Amino acid sequence: MPELEAPYLQLLRDILAKGHQKTDRTKTGTISLFGYQMRFDLSQGFPLLTTKRVPFGLIKSELLWFLRGDTNIQYLLKHNNHIWDEWAFKNWIESPEYVGPDMTDFGLRAPKDPQFNELYQTQKQFFCEKIVNDDVFAAKYGNLGDVYGAQWRHWKTSQGETIDQIKDVIEAIKKTPDSRRLIVSAWNPEDVPQSALPPCHTLFQFYVNDGKLSCQLYQRSGDAFLGVPFNIASYALLTHLIARETGLEVGEFIHTLGDAHIYSNHLEQVAKQLERTPRKAPILWLDPTKKAVMDFESEDIKILDYDPHETIKAPVAV
Repeated sequence: MPELEAPYLQLLRDILAKGHQKTDRTKTGTISLFGYQMRFDLSQGFPLLTTKRVPFGLIKSELLWFLRGDTNIQYLLKHNNHIWDEWAFKNWIESPEYVGPDMTDFGLRAPKDPQFNELYQTQKQFFCEKIVNDDVFAAKYGNLGDVYGAQWRHWKTSQGETIDQIKDVIEAIKKTPDSRRLIVSAWNPEDVPQSALPPCHTLFQFYVNDGKLSCQLYQRSGDAFLGVPFNIASYALLTHLIARETGLEVGEFIHTLGDAHIYSNHLEQVAKQLERTPRKAPILWLDPTKKAVMDFESEDIKILDYDPHETIKAPVAV
């Protein structure tokens, strides 16, 4: 249903109409709006945007990476997923062992210097190939610290033990579906200084009613053009997977944003997207023989009847 995309498109319009000019960590600049909520009825279709193509293969492999408790980009690269490359690559080029040309301030220099951009891409390709083929190098430079996979599956306690939040919340949904504590948190103040990128989607909570599972995400920071479409689809998929294991139907995905922003170098792309007419929402297919979340592989998850407008490219701010 085309209206399934309406909350997201309204987010873009509201940021442009009501947002504030802000500086940011990446030195790119944003238009920012604080405190925003979108609601998606998952029974009406899967909320994968149609006003531009969103690569679902990247979304599902990233979510499976999180659910496995993995924090090394080697798994992602082996699945041709480059979502997290920039942060790992940045760690490498800023390390004492890096002896190549200066690659700092890529986001500011590349748009104005094609030769520098080409050099940067060559260095990054070398880095990614080495991560895939060299386990020792991957262990040193592919690990992003205690990002989502670690926090979801291996939360470290003050007693030196670990908590598997995903396992615990699934069991709680089954045993105490009316609980108000069906929560998974990724924000650990102690780990933030060591993380390549502190968690943007910081906490999510499940809610069971009338045999349906709903999920609300609180996201502290949302790149409205590039990141938020991925987050919507990822948490919708997560809701479907958890619902499958707990024997429930899907209800709503509720997306609550703290700092929702459009980067200054995404404005033309946003304008182009807002000119397009949404199409019918696609359908999510999950292998009917699979039930447990951890049984799912990439080939067990597919999107059907997806007919989006063409891709709109934009630079990632790192």
